[in-house]
Parts: sequence; C-alpha cells; structure tokens
Amino acid sequence: MAERTIMLCCAAGMSTSLLVSKMQKAATADGIDAEIFATAAADADSKIEEKHPEVLMLGPQVRYLEGQFKDKLSIPVEVINMQDYGMMNGEKVFKRALELIG
Repeated sequence: MAERTIMLCCAAGMSTSLLVSKMQKAATADGIDAEIFATAAADADSKIEEKHPEVLMLGPQVRYLEGQFKDKLSIPVEVINMQDYGMMNGEKVFKRALELIG
C-alpha cells in the first residue's frame, strides 16, 4: 500500500493524466511512495470508494464541483492552481497535495 494516495479529477480524466505522471516523478524524486491517479468527474464517487484517497484535487475546468465534494467528503478538496495546471507543474501540485494532507 502506498504511503500517500492522491486523486485528481477533471472533466474526462484525460488532461490530468500528464500531470499525474509529472507528480509521480516528483514523488519518486522525494523518495515518497505515492499512488497518484486521475479520474473523470463522472467516476469520482466510485474511485473514492475504491481507493480511499487522502486528498482530492480538482482540475480548474471542474472547479464548480468543489463545494459538492467538500460537503460529502472528510478529506481535503482543492482546485488545482490554474497556472500550475496549465504549466503541468507536477512538482508544485504534488507539494500542495502533501500540504493539504498535513
């Protein structure tokens, strides 16, 4: 089992795939065993049940879901910084996820 479990959610699960691989590289560089995965907003609830992530990070295009997830989840939920998302800055997004986990 991974030390950290981080879930990313976007409209279709595709645009966050590249970000996931960059975040995974940052985790490996930091010596952290992390399971980082992306899913489409439509599949988010089933993935949360299946994987029990410690944090949920939303792509900017699904920021409208933030309140809904915050209401029903007891884990940190945050929209990924738009600049970091656009630049696919996996290291920054990974570090922010760790900060949210605490």
